[in-house]
Amino acid sequence: MWFKNLQIYRLPTPWAVDLAKLDEQLARGEFTRCPSNQPMSRGWVSPRKDGALIYSNNRQWLIALAVEQRLLPSSVVNETAQERAEQIADQQGYPPGRKQMKEIKERVVEELMPRAFTKKRSSFVWIDPTNGWFVVDAGSPAKAEEVIEHLRHCLDEFPLKPLHTQLSPQSAMADWLAGGDAPAGFTIDRDCELKSVAEEKAAVRYVRHPLEGDEVKAHLAAGKLPTRLALTWDDRISFVLTEKLEIKRLAFLDLLKEEAEKSAERADEQFDADFALMTGELVRFLPQLIEALGGEQTEAEAPASAPAAAGTPPWEA
Repeated sequence: MWFKNLQIYRLPTPWAVDLAKLDEQLARGEFTRCPSNQPMSRGWVSPRKDGALIYSNNRQWLIALAVEQRLLPSSVVNETAQERAEQIADQQGYPPGRKQMKEIKERVVEELMPRAFTKKRSSFVWIDPTNGWFVVDAGSPAKAEEVIEHLRHCLDEFPLKPLHTQLSPQSAMADWLAGGDAPAGFTIDRDCELKSVAEEKAAVRYVRHPLEGDEVKAHLAAGKLPTRLALTWDDRISFVLTEKLEIKRLAFLDLLKEEAEKSAERADEQFDADFALMTGELVRFLPQLIEALGGEQTEAEAPASAPAAAGTPPWEA
């Protein structure tokens, strides 16, 4: 149980919710198999496959949303509909109009949907009610919003908010690259992407390449801004920070996984050990990341600084 991506949100600190009540409300949206006449079904499943909708370990919770979709390619629908349209054209002496063609496609979808293959995927969510963390293991905000939408549908109250920091990740990453040094506790790795703010959106990407030289600084001076930067925290977690405050390619270094394996005597204890170690590290990592970005910004706070003039790099504004 090791997350690979982090979409980070905030809950009240602490989030005063009863575990039993949360479990009861999640049951309102429990997963059922996709009906033969529907394109998609989603709902909560047991993250540990033991029947419980919430896995709890040391006041850290894990839930999982399953999404099952019927795979009905549009090319198959269009091809079948076109064959039907040609048959109808032969019968009535002229091709179907736009409205009739739409009705043909709808009938084709209804007929083919029960025979379509299904694909199932799951998204895991770590909830820390004590420290107010709500983190989805998802590679995109859209996948995270899918989870949040279903959770809002199930819960009576769900006071979730986006995470905002005093410094934007983009301006902070630009500062770190321009100065050639990462904030305390972090090191800059060898992957980076910079994009121009000009209309053509020119971009340059470095992979396994030293970033401390003049070449990167020249791109910054020319107006390109970092959109991704690979970092390591405390020699324990490597990751890529994006301009949208997403964590990608999250990797817990081998030493951590070895610690989890040593603490698990039996195979059924490995899940417990992995989750406990992962959440223990994230509880330490996230506050330090936020501190490196100038601290957390509340809704009541004004922006930390006036917006930079057009074309002005944020570290020079």
